[in-house]
Parts: sequence; C-alpha cells; structure tokens
Amino acid sequence: MYLTPMAKSTVHRPYRFLPSSARARSTATVPAAAAGPAKRGRRPASASTASAAAGAAHADPRTSLLDAAEQGLRQHGYAGLSTRKVAEAAGVPLSQIHYHFGSKEALMLALLERQNQRLLDRQQAMFAADVPLWQRWERACDFLDDDLASGYVRVLQEMVALGWSNAEVAAAVRAALRGWYALLASVVREASATLGGLGGFTPEEIAALVGNLFMGGEAMLLLGFEGDGIPVRATLRRIGPLIRVLEERRSAAPAAGRPRKR
Repeated sequence: MYLTPMAKSTVHRPYRFLPSSARARSTATVPAAAAGPAKRGRRPASASTASAAAGAAHADPRTSLLDAAEQGLRQHGYAGLSTRKVAEAAGVPLSQIHYHFGSKEALMLALLERQNQRLLDRQQAMFAADVPLWQRWERACDFLDDDLASGYVRVLQEMVALGWSNAEVAAAVRAALRGWYALLASVVREASATLGGLGGFTPEEIAALVGNLFMGGEAMLLLGFEGDGIPVRATLRRIGPLIRVLEERRSAAPAAGRPRKR
C-alpha cells in the first residue's frame, strides 16, 4: 500500500506548450532516404544497434528515458550520469528529457517515484500475509537483496544525498520514505498484540528504529562495508530468530497457564 503518495516535485516540471502536431514532428523518425549520405569515416550502425534504436523510437519516450536513466544510474552513479547519455541510450532526442521532465533532478525523482510505489505495494502485500512475523522479517531481508540488484536502493540513496543540499529533492524523498515508515508502524501495532507489548516504545518509535536500520544497512552495503568484514546482511537476518522466540514464547504461555483436563 502506497500510504503516502510521493509529493509532486517542483524541480523544473515538464513544459508542454507545443501543439500536438509540433510534438509529433519533433519526435518523428527521419526517413533513411532523407538523412543524406553518411559522413566520410563514420561506420554504419550495426543491425543490432539499428534494431534497438528502432524499438526505442516506437516505445513511449517517457518510459524509455526512465528505463535508460535507471540503467545509467546503476552503471555510473548520479554524478556520472548525463542527460545526453540517457537520451542516447533511450534512442530519443535530448529535448525529450526537458519536455517530459525538465531537468536531470526531476528525471531522477520520477524514476524514484516509479520504483517506490511498486515496491511499497509489494511490501504491503507481504506484511499482510497470514504467516508469523519472523517469516515476514526474513522475507523483508530477501527483498533488500532484490532491491539492491534492481537498482532501487542506489536511486534512493543517491536522492537522499542530493537532498542534503537541495530542499525540493529532500521534500520529495521524505514523502517517498514516509509511506514506508507508516507501513512499518502499522505492522508494529499488529505485532504489539502478538508479542505482549513493546517495552515502553511506541509503534512509531519502533518503526523509526527498523526503518533507520535498513536505511543505514543499505548505505553501508553500497559503500562495500560487507566486503570489509562488517556483517550487514547477517546482522539484519539475526533479528528474525529473535522475533521467532518471542512469538513462540507468547503463543505457548496461554497453553501453559490453562488447567489440565482430568
């Protein structure tokens, strides 16, 4: 459940002042015959490259740009990502980035929004499953590996760092993360009844501890700390057995207190 939809960023929003006919002309593919002879010394495009470019030309430009930005961010990081490279990889003119997004920052925020909503919906479905909480914790740890592999964690952490010096980006990232903390708080409220209380903590405080634990772990994994002997993943997974002990102890307590039948 995307409990708190990501706020619309005001970072250079797209400009859509061209009439539809002009837009169509600006994105139309130039026929090969009208392109003129190839410049001397330039190698002709291979069949696979031409096929990929043709496929990109027929795809939705906005989707193609988001896909290319996601791939480029995983390979080069935010600092090494240029809008020109994204446009080339998407097979569309550079002007399409300014038309659909307005800026590099807005492109990255749109990418974060697309990934965040999908994964938050996935997380809600997982936590709503009728299985013990410790099993859901283990599944959340599996999802961390999935999200690292998909590039979502990289996008999120890059936007977090950018938000330190950009107030508009920071507001958009907070809006995205607020949905995760709200979901965690709802899970903690459910667990409170199962585990017999929270030891004086509020659901929101436990949600902050868990959310910050994962956010910090993600940053450490991206920095390569686990390769230096810091067991980030193993530490997160060790919490699952602790939850299991608490759940099983709590479920066994009523049975132990009931009088035996004669």
